Amino acid sequence: MILYGIPTCDTCKKALKALEAAGKEVTFRDVRADPLSPAELSRLVAEFGDRIINKQSTTFRGFSEFLKLSEPEPQVEAQPTVMKRPVIEDGGRFWLGWEPDVQKALLG
Repeated sequence: MILYGIPTCDTCKKALKALEAAGKEVTFRDVRADPLSPAELSRLVAEFGDRIINKQSTTFRGFSEFLKLSEPEPQVEAQPTVMKRPVIEDGGRFWLGWEPDVQKALLG
């Protein structure tokens, strides 16, 4: 299982702690220190579309109008922290966020 996020994100911390407490083996991937490759980013955009972008974030609000209107790939490439977090990959399946439905699916 891979959790994509940033180490300062409280939601990522909660998800990581809960998954590890449930006995899951989790690899944390800091998308700021180790950015997603174009292929990885394309896979996430194919899975989630523009939901991969946190449009409520201060990062997104700070974008130029041109970048706000761009596709998700250049937005994440310009600033990885604009990605909604966490993204969790488990056995080839992806989950976005740490909502109750995601918690139920991953924690049983």
